[in-house]
Amino acid sequence: MLASRDAQVVVVGAGPAGLVLGNLLRAAGVTCVIVERQSRAHVERRARAGFLAPHSVRVLEENGLAAGLRARGERHDTCAFRGEHGQFELNYGALGHRQPLTVYPQQDLVADLITAFLDRGGEIRFDTAVTGLHGIDTDRPSVDCAGPDGTAYRLSGAYLAGCDGRHGVARRALPAVAAREYRRYHGVTWLAILAQAPPSMAAVTYAVHDRGFAGHMARSSTVTRYYLQVPRGEDPEEWGERRIWDELAVRMRTAQYEPLHEGPILERTTVDLSSEVREPLQHGRLFLAGDAAALISPSAAKGANLAIMAADTLARALVDALVRDDPRGLARYSRDCLPRLWHAQEFSHWMINLLHSPAGDDDEAVFQRALQRARLTSLRDLRSHQDYFAENYVGI
Repeated sequence: MLASRDAQVVVVGAGPAGLVLGNLLRAAGVTCVIVERQSRAHVERRARAGFLAPHSVRVLEENGLAAGLRARGERHDTCAFRGEHGQFELNYGALGHRQPLTVYPQQDLVADLITAFLDRGGEIRFDTAVTGLHGIDTDRPSVDCAGPDGTAYRLSGAYLAGCDGRHGVARRALPAVAAREYRRYHGVTWLAILAQAPPSMAAVTYAVHDRGFAGHMARSSTVTRYYLQVPRGEDPEEWGERRIWDELAVRMRTAQYEPLHEGPILERTTVDLSSEVREPLQHGRLFLAGDAAALISPSAAKGANLAIMAADTLARALVDALVRDDPRGLARYSRDCLPRLWHAQEFSHWMINLLHSPAGDDDEAVFQRALQRARLTSLRDLRSHQDYFAENYVGI
């Protein structure tokens, strides 16, 4: 094991959580090294959700990280719900003078954050596998790494931040006796589709249909994200381009409304809607953020926003500890983050029940679909339900 220089904080993972954390630490003069398993090109092209809540935008703006999203991001303040009941739009931005969401592709945000971090003197070690975390109960924890050429070395720091996702090594490093993991599969699978096609509707559109849910979400003026509910275990490659567009047309009822702008399918993959929360989010000198701390279903577009929220909270606590010798923020990191994580999980669960119902003609399926119609009618007609949706859709 070759020796390597120390840093005050070692961050595992160069997603939104790790990169926002790294930028905030560097802005405060804290030395920081980020270790990332993938190449720079890969993480800068990896398409993910693109909805940024006002809190996330504020964090980025206050820390000089919002130039890209301000130049190329698009405001979003309306959702449309379409089904056998017809279609209604909900302008959540007009309810209580709430700020809108900003649509900005996550891969563009990641590219912005990488550039800013490197400009601030940060170091990112791409193509580097983390093989183990050690000494998290000591005052000098460390990370074992394998570089692009296979060379093994160790990074040490005063603190470690695990931002490497649900399958990363950081969350597995928390002792089983010291943490509990809550998991739930929601019984719903989406075929996630990225199309080289301009948006077909001005609003994000959620369509409910007896054949399953379909969703339309703009990513840019030339790229659109679509979702189709499919059986679990479905092979994405079984869905050819013609089959995708035909099924979207049926579920989004294009015979009644406008046709879809079609184009080449850039990406297709399946996503099992599931949720996970790790409690606590810390042990010793290791702190979790992003998907390493909690995985949320994409039904409510909260993943990147929760990652930025946690990174902001953790950065403030680390700066207090390292610069001001005040560890109180680190001691309460889990207590500060977990209520917001669970609140977001609850709204995600509410959205899943709003948009999905079981297929079939048995009594249970018929009953669930009747409940779904009642939920959508309440959302269309009742201001109290609209306020609940707007507050939770926009905020954390």
